[in-house]
Amino acid sequence: MTGSEVSPSFRLAYVPGVTPAKWVRIWNERLPDVPLALLPVAAADAPDVLRTGDADAGFVRLPIDRTDLSAIPLYTETTVVVIPKDHVVAAVDEVSLDDLADEVVFHPMDDALEWERRPGQPAYERPATTEDAVELVAAGVGLVVVPQSLARLYHRKDLTYRPVTDAPESRVALSWPEAGTTDLVEDFIGIVRGRTVNSSRGRAQTPPKGSGKGEDKDVARAKAAAQAKRKPAASGKGGARSSGKPTGAGRAAGKGGRGSAAAAKRGKPRRRS
Repeated sequence: MTGSEVSPSFRLAYVPGVTPAKWVRIWNERLPDVPLALLPVAAADAPDVLRTGDADAGFVRLPIDRTDLSAIPLYTETTVVVIPKDHVVAAVDEVSLDDLADEVVFHPMDDALEWERRPGQPAYERPATTEDAVELVAAGVGLVVVPQSLARLYHRKDLTYRPVTDAPESRVALSWPEAGTTDLVEDFIGIVRGRTVNSSRGRAQTPPKGSGKGEDKDVARAKAAAQAKRKPAASGKGGARSSGKPTGAGRAAGKGGRGSAAAAKRGKPRRRS
């Protein structure tokens, strides 16, 4: 490799709450010579990170401006309300937004949910981040409604959460610049979508020798025909297989043959005088 050549690498951005470990592990197994660098980014900054080329692809929260970005929605998260463990809501399995009508509900600046109408009573301030809002919940001055992954990310022993049945939901997607759909991006798309290493989608992969996978149907038929020609005939030149048992006519002939032989041994019958 010359001094001007750069080793290929892949930069993956991800927003809080997304855990890319599974996909990173598969990447390292399939492309061990291409290092994958993880880049944690705020949800609001993720689209600009992709547009400026600071990352090759990234996990983002929808909606985003898709003017020059491609995106594949992956999953939708359950929405929960984070509460102190001794709060009255902790006594039920799930709640509705009406159940929170009298509660102070924080609306952080980086809120991952799209609200038509914010739930509960307005707080005295908007926390800068969801993590800050969770700290205020722990102080007992309000609640916060978030995607479940964020409740787990900022978990505290003195807090718990319950699903909110009628709250908006957050969708997570894999996104990348449309103009930057490289072979490595296609490889990562295949991994995220669960394609096998020999999948016909994405970049072609060479099947391992002797596996038989990926063979063309015509090649498989040709092999079968060649194998059939190599098999020896079971009954010699005639080519017909014999079961070793005589047919009905053969059995009859055999009996007749044995009778004639016995008669020959006894000779001709003598004439009576």
